[in-house]
Amino acid sequence: MNELSLTILPETANDAQAIERLHQRTFGPGRFVLSAYRLREHVDHLPELSFTARIGTLLVGSVRQLPICVGDTPALLLGPLTVEPPFRKRGVGRALLERALKEAKANGHRLVLLVGDEAYYGRLGFKIVPKGRAAMPGPVDYNRLLVAELADAAFDGVTGAIRPDWRKAR
Repeated sequence: MNELSLTILPETANDAQAIERLHQRTFGPGRFVLSAYRLREHVDHLPELSFTARIGTLLVGSVRQLPICVGDTPALLLGPLTVEPPFRKRGVGRALLERALKEAKANGHRLVLLVGDEAYYGRLGFKIVPKGRAAMPGPVDYNRLLVAELADAAFDGVTGAIRPDWRKAR
């Protein structure tokens, strides 16, 4: 961890403002037009599967997961994952990802999708969703739509529109 004393903790309600400020700083106002944010408009993230990274009391990173479906198959959408710029390339994002995936699997989830860089996320088992297998609700670069199977062959035969899991909608 490059001499950082990092703590990964489940997100709490008290973290909401600090995480929103982090998102504002790192993603800016343009984040609201992204396809992934369109999904987030309809369903809340799962606090028990969302985590913060802290050095002492300083929040330096966050990752969230929310319930979605691909067609009729339940899954999670991971993101946003963000780390304060001075703490990037020091293992904070990887630690958040590893914890999020570990907890998702431990809670019986089988699939996690995200929109991101395969070069980065591929190190943790994410692969490009084969063309035509899943459709986002809005414009997306389908070369950046990735899936991780948390159970063997969990994505076999899965196809359809990606939408919020309405059973969990606000």
